[in-house]
Amino acid sequence: MELELRHLKTIRAIADAGSLTRAATALGLAQPALSAQLKRIERALGGELFERGRHGVRATALGELVLERSRIVLPAVTELQQEAARFARTSRATSCLRLGGTHGPLLGALVDRLADAVPDTRVTTCTSWSERELAALLVEGRLDFALAGTCGSAEPPGAEGLVWQEVAVDPVFVMVPEGHPLAHPGEVDLTELAGEQWACVPGDGCFGDCFTAACARAGFTPRRMYETDTSSLVHLVQVGRAVGLCRATFPTTPGITTRPLTGTPLTWRHLLGRHTVTQRAKTAATVLEQARVAHAGVAARSDSYTEWLAAQPVP
Repeated sequence: MELELRHLKTIRAIADAGSLTRAATALGLAQPALSAQLKRIERALGGELFERGRHGVRATALGELVLERSRIVLPAVTELQQEAARFARTSRATSCLRLGGTHGPLLGALVDRLADAVPDTRVTTCTSWSERELAALLVEGRLDFALAGTCGSAEPPGAEGLVWQEVAVDPVFVMVPEGHPLAHPGEVDLTELAGEQWACVPGDGCFGDCFTAACARAGFTPRRMYETDTSSLVHLVQVGRAVGLCRATFPTTPGITTRPLTGTPLTWRHLLGRHTVTQRAKTAATVLEQARVAHAGVAARSDSYTEWLAAQPVP
């Protein structure tokens, strides 16, 4: 009998369970069938792998050797299977691009750009609040590209083979109702908002900590932060319940004024992620180029962002 991967999995199951009875239950086998299988494996390997006792089983020296090798072989084979599956899915879906993104106008703008740039390619989308979830979908081969972001210079989610490229960097603006005393043209100093309650969309990066640190530098602690979806955030600002935090590209919304913060204490980096195993360099270059053009278009549609950019010194 030749040793197979399923035999190594059986040996690992017995070792992990500590007894043939528990291992048989975990594997969905009758104990006599598992015992017979173990004997065949031991004959193929030339010796006993486990010592049987009243309290279960314990690996012999030969068993420890086999278990040590299995801890290397089994994960390697699993990784090979995952990479092969990613590659196969990509090969079958050359005319389809699966895009992921956090909530905001950039994902829709990119879809619009790609419709013109690669008209024969079908584009699908999914959204998530979590940059880590998007990164995991890239690693698993369930997404081709992901638009995510990080606060300031923070590192994006990392994994072997995962590449993030910068699309653009935006200042973070504040959203106030149109009747608010600070809904005037120009920048707003963070200290002027010390008595406000706040609202923002959730995420799993460091944005909340960076905001708290910026407030501390301004000499105050935020009274309250509502983390909610975009629609609820807009409502809380419109009714004067909270001041919102948003990227400068946030679209014009009735009843709301977006204003830049003096000194730009918070920034947001838009990033495009991909996995090197599944994406060709030419496709990646096309999507990145279109993402940057899409961002420029979104920025141009925001009056407050356009005014802010025009006021910045020429580098």
